[in-house]
Amino acid sequence: MREVFHRELAQLGNQLFRMCELAADAMRRATLALLDGDVELAEQVMEDEAELDQAGKACEGFAQSLLALQAPVASDLRAVLATLYCAVKVERMGGLAVNVAKLVRRSHPARAVPPGLEDHFRRMGELDVRMCEHLSELVTGSAEGRFAELNRTDDAVDALHARILETVTGGDWPHGIPAGVNAALLARFYERFADQAVSVARRLEFADTGTLPT
Repeated sequence: MREVFHRELAQLGNQLFRMCELAADAMRRATLALLDGDVELAEQVMEDEAELDQAGKACEGFAQSLLALQAPVASDLRAVLATLYCAVKVERMGGLAVNVAKLVRRSHPARAVPPGLEDHFRRMGELDVRMCEHLSELVTGSAEGRFAELNRTDDAVDALHARILETVTGGDWPHGIPAGVNAALLARFYERFADQAVSVARRLEFADTGTLPT
């Protein structure tokens, strides 16, 4: 009976792994659309949100059935509850990538990123995608000690976020208020994506070790 349960637990982990892959791909493509002004790619990212939403519902439903039918305890219970928590967070990460894509479409035919900020957003996108890819590794391997690693990456995203806000609110900002608002919104989407990734890493490490990292 326990062997069957642990196979089902592994299947649950695979579902969360797939969600992390989808969220990372959504942010990767949304950033490419943002930097290239590619409205068609942005619309693809928006259309593909349904796949992540469906994966989230499937993951949550399977986790709830394990709780109801298998009554897991101790580390097994932590793993199932952590997956429920993380599925919601990863789904939100995908939604933040879609928000980036929506701003690309809303700004078209103009570029959503004002000149001079492209490198900042390119770097934020790279860091966000890397964090999400690391989450996939945590789901399928050991999560012990990995929260601190992602938290440091989040600090780098926060620094870029602050730099962008400082730029668009400065007295010598040449691109006007609408462009500044767009840049601030975009920076917030990337910053929140990283925050959600850190939250997922924290819960996965707790599920793995029984200790909630700080």
